[in-house]
Amino acid sequence: MRRSRKILVAGIVLPLLVAGVAAAYAWYRLTQPFVSAAATAAPAAQTASAARLEQLVRKLSTDFSNRTFDNGARLEGAAAYLESQLARLGFKVESQRFTAEGRPYRNLVVKLGPDTADVTVVGAHYDVAGEQPGADDNASGVAGLLELARLLKGQSFRQRVELVFYTNEEPPFFRTPHMGSAIHARSLAESGKRASLMLSLECIGYFSDEPGSQEHPVRLLNAIYPTTGNFISLVGFYQDGDVARQVKAAMKSASDLPVYSINAPGFVVGVDFSDHLNYWHEGYVGMMVTDTAFYRNKAYHTPQDTADRLDYGRMAKVVEGVRAVVMQHAGPAVATR
Repeated sequence: MRRSRKILVAGIVLPLLVAGVAAAYAWYRLTQPFVSAAATAAPAAQTASAARLEQLVRKLSTDFSNRTFDNGARLEGAAAYLESQLARLGFKVESQRFTAEGRPYRNLVVKLGPDTADVTVVGAHYDVAGEQPGADDNASGVAGLLELARLLKGQSFRQRVELVFYTNEEPPFFRTPHMGSAIHARSLAESGKRASLMLSLECIGYFSDEPGSQEHPVRLLNAIYPTTGNFISLVGFYQDGDVARQVKAAMKSASDLPVYSINAPGFVVGVDFSDHLNYWHEGYVGMMVTDTAFYRNKAYHTPQDTADRLDYGRMAKVVEGVRAVVMQHAGPAVATR
């Protein structure tokens, strides 16, 4: 009788123990918990400007609204405006030109630092999905990338940094070889270079302090992540969790804005919904920096996605967080004793 009881207990407890350990490991890999802010060498000399971010978003979402794949005048107008802004900052801008279904398109590329085999890439797409202003998606990311360029000007780097303004992220070219980011990722691979880290700035301007304002792709995640949309999220693929921890720590060092992360399999809806997907296809580590788009912003891909709905103070904190990541990953080597 006693032996039978031991066998019964072992048959119940052992599987539960194994399942518990597996669940704890999956949670650890999925969410990157217990990440503290990374130590910083010195305070940054400049801070991101909320006023400049708002000015850029308003310009892009009004003068260049409806900048769709088939509206060549608006799309090129946006590209020319971005090029002029970068030139005013003193950057040399390269146009990466290509055609898709008979139409001409171009990415804009700014290269910083030495010409190394490893490259840190930060990108944002400037096209929109349909006739809409596209303030959060994705004038916010583009404005953030422009402001990041200003903050990085004059900095020293130990590896190449490329800031890339993409076209053709939205349908009908999404998930096709005609995405601007696919063109850029392939160009790195074909030239023998490697993106050691890629960050896609994808909708970084919409925040809410209203309880219940944040949804998640799986209801179970409500027990793990906040249901108030007042944070920025890092989204990547399951196998890149260790890199996500480093990126998360760097972003947390830059401001008091809450940072959450998820590294999930590709079948989780939204995990691959941006330009980082194409770098992952080339075998690189790519992550999306996002306010979670339609999981929070109900004006996503509608005419209501306007500049007045965004939070530029929090946007500035996102930019400062991304700057901290770039400087940690590609900046001057830290002296050790």
